[in-house]
Amino acid sequence: MSHIRRAARHNKTMLMKTGSYYLIHIGVAAMVAYAVTGNLWASLTLSLLEPTVQAVAFFFHEKAWDRAARRDASGGNTPTAASPATMQAA
Repeated sequence: MSHIRRAARHNKTMLMKTGSYYLIHIGVAAMVAYAVTGNLWASLTLSLLEPTVQAVAFFFHEKAWDRAARRDASGGNTPTAASPATMQAA
């Protein structure tokens, strides 16, 4: 359990951002689903399922971008064989 607490503390801002995104997404999804289906229960089900999956995906998307930014900041962004810099040199 301490690993989860430590991860939550370390990612507090990102988790708060993910949570606010989740709430906004649920609201928008509920309105769209109700407009399409006209069914309250179907719209509530859809509005909870899809944003939940999206929120998890968003968290890991943000983690990947943070990792890439740290790698670039540490000088780890070297050109690859398919990069424009190496293609021009050929």
